[in-house]
Amino acid sequence: MKVTAKAHDPGAPRLFALVLGTNEIASAIATKLTEATFAVVMRHDAFPPVIRRRMAFHDSLFGELCEVEGVVSKRADTLAEITWIHADPNSVAVTEMHFSDIIALRSLSVIVDARMQKRRTPRDLRGFAPVTVGIGPGFEVGVNCDTAIETHPIQTATIVSRGVIKLADGRAGELGGAGRERFVYSHRDGIWRSGVDIGTPVSKRLLVGCLGGKPVQAPVGGVLRGVARDGARVPEGVKLLEVDPRGRQSCWTGMDERGRAIGCNAVAAIEKVISPRPGDRLHLRR
Repeated sequence: MKVTAKAHDPGAPRLFALVLGTNEIASAIATKLTEATFAVVMRHDAFPPVIRRRMAFHDSLFGELCEVEGVVSKRADTLAEITWIHADPNSVAVTEMHFSDIIALRSLSVIVDARMQKRRTPRDLRGFAPVTVGIGPGFEVGVNCDTAIETHPIQTATIVSRGVIKLADGRAGELGGAGRERFVYSHRDGIWRSGVDIGTPVSKRLLVGCLGGKPVQAPVGGVLRGVARDGARVPEGVKLLEVDPRGRQSCWTGMDERGRAIGCNAVAAIEKVISPRPGDRLHLRR
């Protein structure tokens, strides 16, 4: 499913969108917003740590080249750098700048909170943009967002126009017959150390890294699909790594079906309120 827009004047200013989070879902949304001609800034939040980093723009914060379906991300530390990055219509700015500094650049049209913090109640940001979209648990339409997108496995990508998003229940969508058991969750706060790269074949119980000096092993055999970045401070009870058990069908780069569906429906929800250009309409091509 691809998001496109009608032709427009390339010299005209694009609408400004802020995406909170740098994980793979936030990155899929940023990609679809960019395709729909929005100028996108992604703001990093340290909680929870990003594990599916080859499917995300997160590692551009560390100077690495990140690309998702032709859209690239670049780190920005100043408002001038954001403006420079947005001169390229296929680029997303990724930053650790404070929220108040970002909104000083120019008026926001959209805020999407895709931090996926699950058990935290997100702040109400509705006063800062005409459209605010909440992704996943913690959001209630009319309380801390204008619209929301489900991430629960049984209703993934459903647009919610009223009520509360389903609470996190510990379930994980199946991948190659494996659900929650393909993940390792942090057992304590600590510094994560690992020299194993995403995409590496692993066997069950292979040592992948250490958290706070304690060894962490692969929970199942397969390919390492995600892992927290080496040197990250990790809180207790969050995903630390993921193994894809599907063998040759394993995937750890680009945009997966879940991210694509959520990204497209987030744009569809925004389209109900605004268009990226006066007179333009966004079109979802499936």
